[in-house]
Amino acid sequence: MTETTAGVQAPSASSASSGTVRQLVRYTLIGGSGVTLDLVVFLLLHNWAGMDEQIANAISTTLAITNNFVLNARFTFERRDRLFVRFLRFYAVGLTGIALTDLLFLALTDGLGINANLVKVGSMPLVLALQFVLNKKWSFA
Repeated sequence: MTETTAGVQAPSASSASSGTVRQLVRYTLIGGSGVTLDLVVFLLLHNWAGMDEQIANAISTTLAITNNFVLNARFTFERRDRLFVRFLRFYAVGLTGIALTDLLFLALTDGLGINANLVKVGSMPLVLALQFVLNKKWSFA
């Protein structure tokens, strides 16, 4: 904390930075539960049930988004106000992940013949980074 001219403690850049790092760690850990849920459901729907990869992706990602919203609202961003609005924003951000992954399926699976399972796994770090920034700045701002 740094002291302002009125003698009031203001957050220092390092404490704000450590708060963001702490949020990113929590977001990533919670994201891990969502990734696990997303991937297991995707593999079951696509590989076991034979569902089209884009439909399976939409279903598995929707389940993961819902899981992650509940956990992030409680533990990462610690916001419990305007939950319906926040969920709609969080879901909209989640849709960006679905859209990005679907574009990668089109380009890499349909276009280049790369296995859909590899594309799904490979897309996850990119989607996580994009969604963290959007959720921090918009959904839970």
